[in-house]
Amino acid sequence: MFVVGVNEMSYDPKMNVVSNASCTTNCLAPLAKVVHEEFGILEGLMTTVHATTATQKTVDGPSMKDWRGGRGAGQNIIPSSTGAAKAVGKVLPELNGKLTGMAFRVPTPNVSVVDLTCRLEKSASYDDVKAAIKAASEGALKGILGYTDEDVVSNDFVGDTRSSIFDANAGMGLSSSFMKLVSWYDNEWGYSNRVLDLIAHMALVSAKH
Repeated sequence: MFVVGVNEMSYDPKMNVVSNASCTTNCLAPLAKVVHEEFGILEGLMTTVHATTATQKTVDGPSMKDWRGGRGAGQNIIPSSTGAAKAVGKVLPELNGKLTGMAFRVPTPNVSVVDLTCRLEKSASYDDVKAAIKAASEGALKGILGYTDEDVVSNDFVGDTRSSIFDANAGMGLSSSFMKLVSWYDNEWGYSNRVLDLIAHMALVSAKH
């Protein structure tokens, strides 16, 4: 499993099957990577408020997965399971077992948002965390991780090619070790761009062997 900007350099052409993870993992992993490398994440809970997808029902009907999943997508906020947070432990092994989460499927056509609430190993203010994320967005993770301090809403990110856009004004710190971090993503277009990026990286690596 790979997330571009996080662990794609570990790709080996001998691998027969690879995964680009999910759109939500692609949003969460770059954010978690920066925060963990700078401050250490002891544990965290993630909630994604996720736009409707093609697997959902137009009206109430049977669902192979769960009863809630069979309810009409356009009329409900639907609690749902997601393996996105746990999957971060596969691309960032040092976080394995430290993150889990859930989803709320909402009746919007596109763009989702991750809410990561976490305990930090090192003491830091929310401003410290914002500064670290902004630096990464302008440096090593430019084009993958974004940063905004504008008063944005979901439609502002339709067509955004980045995996994760940190919303500085939406998050908060309760103490020097307990933070709520919010990051947006176009769960269709942003993710599709990462699929292409991973394919291009795999082709380059394979060409050298």
